[in-house]
Amino acid sequence: MPFSFRVISTDGTARAGEITTAHGVAHTPAFMPVGTQAAVKGVHHDDVRAAGAEILLANTYHLMLRPGAERVAALGGLHAFMRWPHPILTDSGGFQVMSLSALRKVTEEGVTFRSHIDGAMVALSPERATQVQILLGSDIAMQLDECVRLPADRAEIERATKLSLRWAERCKRAFENAAPDRALFGIVQGGDDQKLREESARGLIGIGFDGYAIGGLAVGESQQVMLDVVEKTAAILPAERPHYLMGVGTPDDLLEAIRRGIDMFDCVLPTRNGRHGLAFTRFGPINIKNAHHADDERPLDAESRCPAAREFSRAYLHHLFRSGEALGGTLLSVINLYYYQDLVAGARAAIVAGRFADFAAQTKEQWLTRADIDA
Repeated sequence: MPFSFRVISTDGTARAGEITTAHGVAHTPAFMPVGTQAAVKGVHHDDVRAAGAEILLANTYHLMLRPGAERVAALGGLHAFMRWPHPILTDSGGFQVMSLSALRKVTEEGVTFRSHIDGAMVALSPERATQVQILLGSDIAMQLDECVRLPADRAEIERATKLSLRWAERCKRAFENAAPDRALFGIVQGGDDQKLREESARGLIGIGFDGYAIGGLAVGESQQVMLDVVEKTAAILPAERPHYLMGVGTPDDLLEAIRRGIDMFDCVLPTRNGRHGLAFTRFGPINIKNAHHADDERPLDAESRCPAAREFSRAYLHHLFRSGEALGGTLLSVINLYYYQDLVAGARAAIVAGRFADFAAQTKEQWLTRADIDA
C-alpha cells in the first residue's frame, strides 16, 4: 500500500488524521518512541506496542555504523531485523551533524564523520543518507540536513539553511523511483529567524515532499521562541501533508505544538527521564528517587492504563533506583511511554469532539493539582 495522509478532523489549527504506510496506519497526532539503534532503550517492543505506539523512529547514522545498512538489508530490512512489523520512520543523521560537531566536517558534498565507535572516517552525503534509508526499508525517510544549535549568528543559520535546501533537492533525486511505497520528508530549517524559515519552507514545497518536518528546534532556545517558530512555519506548510516537529518534547510542548497544527513528534524524554527516575503522570512529573517515597505504599497512579503504574508501589520503584536495579529504569520508561501515548490519544479524541482547548486546559490544570502527590 502506498504512503498517504489524510486529515480526519480539525479544531482550530489542531488536526487529527491518519498516516497510511505499507506496514500499517499511524493515527495523528502521533508520538514516535525513539529506537535509535533499532531498539527503544531498555524496553521490550511488546511493551512499546502495548503502550499504544503505532510508529517508531530509528537513526540512520547509528545504524549505518553498526550493524551497517547493507547488513540490515540482507537480513530482510529493519522491520524484520527488529521484529517490529509496524511503521518506522528513520531520521537522516542530520542531528548528529550538530551533536557530534567535534567529530565532523561539513562541506557542500556532505558530512564527514569520525565514528564515535572506532574513530574511522565515514562520509554521509545526501545521496548516501537516502540510500541507507532505502536499504533499511523504513516507511518514512528524512532528507539530510544541517541543524544549528541556538543561539547562533544569522550568517551561520543562513548558511546551514541554504545548504540544507540544496541537500533536499539531492535527496529527492536520489529517492525518486527507488521506493514507490515509501515517503520522503523535507526538513524546514532556519533557526529562530522567521524569514529564513519561510524561505526554507517555500523552497521545500517547491521541490515537493510527502511530508514536512520542522527541525532545528529544542536546541537551546526558549519554549516561547520554539512555539512562535512552529506556529508561523506550520501555517505555511501544505495542509494535505503531515507536519512533523522533530525532537520535541515535554508533555506541555506536545500540547502547544498540537494546538499549532503539528501531527508528529519524537523525543527521547520518556525513556531517558525514566532511566533517571523521573515519571510522567497525569499529576505532573514525579522524581521517584526522592527519599520521601521510601515508605509510600501508593502506586504512581491507581487509574493509569499502564500496569506498572498501577501495580508497583512508589516504595518499590524507589528501592529499585536506590539499589541500582535496571528494572527501575525499564518500569519508569514503560510508564512514561504509556503516558505520552495516552496524551496524544486524548488530544486526537478531543480534536474530533471539537474540544481540544478544554482538553489541553484540563490536562494542564491536573498537572498543577497535587493534593495527594508530593513529587
